[in-house]
Amino acid sequence: MSSFNDPQAVARYTDGPLRQVPGLHALHQMAGLLLHERVPPDGRVLVLGAGGGMELKAFAETYPQWRLLGVDPSAPMLELAVQTLGPLAPKVELLEGYIDAAPLIEFDGAACLLTMHFLSIEQRLHTLRQLRCRLKPGAPLVMAHHSVPDAPDEKRRWLQRHVAFMTSNGMPVANPIATVEAMTSRLPTLSPGAEVDLLEQAGFERPELFYAAFTFKGWVAYAGL
Repeated sequence: MSSFNDPQAVARYTDGPLRQVPGLHALHQMAGLLLHERVPPDGRVLVLGAGGGMELKAFAETYPQWRLLGVDPSAPMLELAVQTLGPLAPKVELLEGYIDAAPLIEFDGAACLLTMHFLSIEQRLHTLRQLRCRLKPGAPLVMAHHSVPDAPDEKRRWLQRHVAFMTSNGMPVANPIATVEAMTSRLPTLSPGAEVDLLEQAGFERPELFYAAFTFKGWVAYAGL
């Protein structure tokens, strides 16, 4: 069973990213600002991997007129998003599924945070192409997730730093070495250069790095004409 469908894991979810992702609230703030550069006051924004609802809440609070659609394949995580949103929940549409389930309309912007590192390169390219199909030309995509060098020694060193950050924030890790090895073998991470190449293959232009925090990297790119 995926941890995103495990009720106990889902119940603990919102605490995890705060301890694992350096500057998580700032990441949400920066993502909103980058979208705001091009999304009109009443624009449509697609949030992929929206389960948990943390970025949806940040966007809904700061940009109350945006029409937000959150898409996630996990029903329990979408239920958690409703709880996280609280009184803001009626302002947000939630849809269970992957990117193909999202309506084929032209959104003014999109965000995908802490999600892509779970996808294989083939799934990632498909997802990026489907996001491009759902964006107006020139619309921004903001994405952030694990991205580390391909060289095994470098990859392991950066993942060790990530685990050290987690434990320094009080997150229980029974066996740090085993945790690093599990992440090394199970997460289909890409190097930052490969991330940019995929964005361009999928039809996005001018990818720019805006966030770098240990293993996490974030880019903004724009849907090509």
